[in-house]
Amino acid sequence: MDRGPWTTDEHYLHFMRPDVHIIGGGLAGSEAAWQLAERGHQVVLHEMRGVRGTPAHKTDRLAELVCSNTFKSTETSNAHGLLKAEMRLLGSVVLAAADEARVPGGSALTVDRDVFSAGVHDRIVAHPRIRVVREEVTALPDPGIVATGPLTSDALAQSIRARLGMSSLAFYDAIAPIVSRESIDESTVFLASRYGKETMADAEGGAYLNCPFTREQYEAFIDAIIAADQHHGHEFDEVPYFEGCMPVEEMARRGRETLRFGPMKPVGLRDPRTGREAHAIAQLRMEDRAGRMWNLVGFQTRLRIPEQQRVFRMIPGLENAEFLRYGSIHRNSYINSPASLTPYLSLRDAPATLFAGQLTGVEGYTESTATGLVAGINLDRVLRGEEPVLPPTTTMLGALYRYLREADPAHFQPMNANFGLVDDLPSRVRDKRAKREQIAERALAELARWRDAHALAGVPS
Repeated sequence: MDRGPWTTDEHYLHFMRPDVHIIGGGLAGSEAAWQLAERGHQVVLHEMRGVRGTPAHKTDRLAELVCSNTFKSTETSNAHGLLKAEMRLLGSVVLAAADEARVPGGSALTVDRDVFSAGVHDRIVAHPRIRVVREEVTALPDPGIVATGPLTSDALAQSIRARLGMSSLAFYDAIAPIVSRESIDESTVFLASRYGKETMADAEGGAYLNCPFTREQYEAFIDAIIAADQHHGHEFDEVPYFEGCMPVEEMARRGRETLRFGPMKPVGLRDPRTGREAHAIAQLRMEDRAGRMWNLVGFQTRLRIPEQQRVFRMIPGLENAEFLRYGSIHRNSYINSPASLTPYLSLRDAPATLFAGQLTGVEGYTESTATGLVAGINLDRVLRGEEPVLPPTTTMLGALYRYLREADPAHFQPMNANFGLVDDLPSRVRDKRAKREQIAERALAELARWRDAHALAGVPS
């Protein structure tokens, strides 16, 4: 059988040059293919849909949206809006198609999903330097980009694990919410590690934040979490629960004391203000070096977002919590990027093999597309003999990449865009909206300078 540019055997797949190979025709793969083609490369975009489907997709079009039809806010005072504004400065073709497919949705970039995917698909297929090949790929490209998303095929996932190590690829997210430190009531919580024992990380950044419950508060919390409404997604998203990803609401249903003997156990945590142990404790662990983001330990959940807001704000000290990431549990193949990849998300021993999209540990349409855009830019630079570049961490895009390289590998979980990732302003601004507007203004100005300094401007056709 003629396999075009391929030479294969059971253990090895050779990608003939000078073509650049993109594996996966979703948002990230389509964006990466476009960026490379616009920079003069001959691109082969490999998409298995058309010869092999997935449990989520309904068509064989590139960039099909399988869940929501919104790319979230366009306002730059919103993290997702700022990220989109940054991507437009770099010439995102996916956002150009989204703008053309926009339907009424307030400040959100909501699209007609069929018009949108057709817009991306038609641009890619018509590009003179892009060839779309319909087949399943089971090995890593060099040069190329792997952007196969959360439904990466078993064969390719096995190749990734063989190359990076068995522990480098996860198949399920069990994500706990993250809240902003400045939204936590400091008069209620206290800093301490269990039995006063601190790890090296604790000593450097402070111990756990502890939220103490009275018996009455705990009983009310248990009632609320048991009665709360859960999210139910695709059939393929249904997770066979095991102890490592048991939803907090499922633990609560096992018995009213289950959480007190699990993630909410109070033993070894004396409140310095009372000298006593609380009836129960919810702990938060520092998520970033600056201490702006705190993870609610053991609170992975399938509750709907409004329910997470309502129930988790019953935790003492979190009554006014600002959620930077909501909890979830779902099927998602992703790489432990800080443990396995370079800062620009390539293999450490193969600089021309990059990863993009949800596979790298980002969450969301916009975030996935953004990593495809940066991967295309950096693979072009590598192939030209230039050093890869990353945006400054004062930008949402640069801050997201910093998380992917600096997060603690032992606790790494996928992340969405949020202001807790970005460098803080040099002086304190008390009004939250004004602060975010100033961060956004600084980000767009610095990204424009970064883009021009590296001659990265692009305008999608």
